[in-house]
Amino acid sequence: MNLKEIPAENRPRERLQQQGSSSLSTSELLALILKSGTKQENIMDMCNKLLSKYDLEQLSHCSLQELEQEHGIGNAKACQLLAVFELARRIPAQNKNQVTISRAQDVVNLYQKQLQHLQQEHFLAVYLDTKNKIIADQTITIGTLNSCLIHPREVFRGAIKNAAHSLIVIHNHPSGDSTPSAEDREITQRLEKTGEIMGIPLLDHLIIGRNGWWSWKENN
Repeated sequence: MNLKEIPAENRPRERLQQQGSSSLSTSELLALILKSGTKQENIMDMCNKLLSKYDLEQLSHCSLQELEQEHGIGNAKACQLLAVFELARRIPAQNKNQVTISRAQDVVNLYQKQLQHLQQEHFLAVYLDTKNKIIADQTITIGTLNSCLIHPREVFRGAIKNAAHSLIVIHNHPSGDSTPSAEDREITQRLEKTGEIMGIPLLDHLIIGRNGWWSWKENN
């Protein structure tokens, strides 16, 4: 059953046009994106069932394969959902260069949603100008973090290229626990020393977990 088979006064699209998007429930917004259910289940029931299994945050981080396994969600619908959630994640990124970084929380606000649910470790460098505004960011490596793989040369190459005044590095822990490992501390110390030599100070190293974060600066 598709949306056209639902009484007009109850259809999400008509309600959106009359009352605005904020009047719709999460299930109704999801139904507008997916449009149709199956022969056995209308779209609203399908969306309600999906949201009873996942909350919106969890759903936004499902993989293509996980979505395709859900009843009524084939490849096309799964791709639609992935595209919508990715667009939503990119909204904060557009405003990065307008934010002045004065504390760790400012960086967390910009990168936490991007990193907290990733299944592999991503190590990023964030380059700042003299006013502590973001010039650029760069993914240095993806995979298990190892001090041998994070070479200061790769981190500071971007700093020189972007004429950065300072930098912050940030990475996620897929385990969800933001507690720093011995290697995290070793990497930070190496980058700090390199920054001192090059005159491009490392301001902080942030670790993003699933439900929290850790700052080198605030804990040392």
